[in-house]
Amino acid sequence: MIDPPRWTTEEFERDRQIAISIFRRERLREPLEAYLEVFDEYQGFFEDLLEQTVDLTQLRENGLQVLTDKKLHEAFRYLAGPPISTDDLKTVAETTSLSKKGLQQDPELVNRVVELILIALDRRRFPWVADDREATEAERGAAVLASAALIATQRLGTARRHEGKSAQEQRVEDAMLGVGFKKVPTRAIPTLPLAPGLGEFCGESELGTRKADFVIRLWDHRVMPLECKVSNSALNSVKRLNNDAAVKAEVWRKDFGETQVVSTAVISGVYKLQKLEEAQRRGLTIFWAHSLNAMLDWIEKTRP
Repeated sequence: MIDPPRWTTEEFERDRQIAISIFRRERLREPLEAYLEVFDEYQGFFEDLLEQTVDLTQLRENGLQVLTDKKLHEAFRYLAGPPISTDDLKTVAETTSLSKKGLQQDPELVNRVVELILIALDRRRFPWVADDREATEAERGAAVLASAALIATQRLGTARRHEGKSAQEQRVEDAMLGVGFKKVPTRAIPTLPLAPGLGEFCGESELGTRKADFVIRLWDHRVMPLECKVSNSALNSVKRLNNDAAVKAEVWRKDFGETQVVSTAVISGVYKLQKLEEAQRRGLTIFWAHSLNAMLDWIEKTRP
């Protein structure tokens, strides 16, 4: 069986610079209008929240109305500094649900959630609440702008990551179909015989105990789990590549055997050179999204 490619430091650095260059071009092409549209939307939500609660001074009295309104509920979570996620809010409030029906039936839960947010309230954005006084017009305007910018930035960042990963997965799928592989239904794969057959691949599936974005059956019968990773910074790359894809590679090699599985990641964006080399040393085969032909060429070489 042919070994998967192992890149030299010089080869990694060459492709790393290409990936960073592509990342820069894509970021510069992003329209400002996308951010402004989200900003304007959430500015309206925060204005409504402050109006309905009289600048938060009557948040307790209007807690149920705020928490059962989807738009106000989201703005409500961003009153905290730092903002708190829905899952974290449920955990801290000691509940498994913040559904409209559940909140309407449990006034004590509503009070508990409101008090938690008031305790964590961002005093820099909403200083009048802690001072127990009325907000000035300037303070109110600044609080709305800062809150809208905060939530718009986080929303756009989340959407950017999802879109980048989805686009990369689509490119991988198109590439596999383009060289004659057949896509088959996703499945649980507790043992390798249950993986797709020769010339087949499936989308996100659980291979052993870990999920892979794709599971591909190579021409020499080995199984190739493939992860798609998009990183927007060197720090983020450690999380995506070293703490996720490389860890999965080690688990799959341990569970199924070093010669039976070729754990792979297709990556794009910004990565640290040393972390790329580390992931490769840990058994992860790396291909770049801007050079998928390298992956397709190697897959073709696995034909007996």
